[in-house]
Amino acid sequence: MRRTPAAAVSATFFAAGPGVVAVLVPYWIGGWRFHAPFPDPVMIPLRALGALLALAGLAMVAGAFVRFVVEGFGTPIPVAPPDRLVVGGFYRYVRNPMYVAIFAAVIGQALLFGDPRLLLYVAVLAIPVCSFVHWYEEPHLHRTFGAEYDAYRAHVPGWWPRLRPYRP
Repeated sequence: MRRTPAAAVSATFFAAGPGVVAVLVPYWIGGWRFHAPFPDPVMIPLRALGALLALAGLAMVAGAFVRFVVEGFGTPIPVAPPDRLVVGGFYRYVRNPMYVAIFAAVIGQALLFGDPRLLLYVAVLAIPVCSFVHWYEEPHLHRTFGAEYDAYRAHVPGWWPRLRPYRP
């Protein structure tokens, strides 16, 4: 797929996918109202950590989407997959940076707004996401990219980022 159409499709999917999952649904759940389940001395650092996690998660998912266009010449959508295996950017640290970033953004909002319902949402969300990765994405990537994906998978963890970047 060429870069311009891939960028347009990716931008649309970004709004419809992660935008809904990491922004709209948390808003529907909690209305972005501040709660204080703990006293202020505890909530202040939790809110700061939450804001950092939420912003970092959103930046990371945006960066991962860009990688699909500039490095993979495709989109993260299964109907228009990349032509090349994407292993740059955040993909050098974790195989699933988009999902990790979305989880981080929602956990960040839970901490920022003091809303434990968002933690429950992440736990429930993790079930279909992890199932999709295990039963569809990983076998599909293995079939599509073969030994290149197998080597990448052997060196880069799926869910917990490594400290040093992977260099194929």
